[in-house]
Amino acid sequence: MNDSKRERFKRLAELRGNRIINDLRLLGNLSNKSNYSYTNEEVKTIFEAIDEELKTTKQSFKKLNKRRISL
Repeated sequence: MNDSKRERFKRLAELRGNRIINDLRLLGNLSNKSNYSYTNEEVKTIFEAIDEELKTTKQSFKKLNKRRISL
């Protein structure tokens, strides 16, 4: 495959992004109390982990140039 870096990024970002969105929808299906039993603490644990991973991933896309020397 002779994809450019940009084309590869776009292709993979779309595939992976859509997979994440689909998985979140599937996770949402678990909220149906007539089919599943869960505690608020379990739900909190799930979303804390998701929120933390999302935060980490967002940070990896930011260009942080905080290293500076001032004399």
